[in-house]
Amino acid sequence: VQLVESGGGMVQPGGSLRLSCAASGFIFRDDDMTWVRQAPGKGPEWVSTISADGSNAYFADSVKGRFTISRDNAKNTLYLQMNFLVPQDTARYYCARGLYSSTDAPDSWGRGTQVTVSS
Repeated sequence: VQLVESGGGMVQPGGSLRLSCAASGFIFRDDDMTWVRQAPGKGPEWVSTISADGSNAYFADSVKGRFTISRDNAKNTLYLQMNFLVPQDTARYYCARGLYSSTDAPDSWGRGTQVTVSS
């Protein structure tokens, strides 16, 4: 299993970024996929999850209304569209296979991509 994130960078507050996660080594269309982020000095924070067929999406309250998750099962790629970014969104963003919660843990993770929101 390989998950490779891209699309991070530095952006001003109010700006946008689109993260991508290229998946390989498993049947991508069969798995729920998740984005998790970790800010410096803080623990991991669940951001969003999308169901295997893309029909259901879930968001943390901190990003609801600003972020959109999507997937292209034909391209084995997961996306996170981030709009109206604020400095609190600064973190390393990880793509993960499966669910992330107090009772579930993804079985595969990417190495992450850094997002920095700063003026």
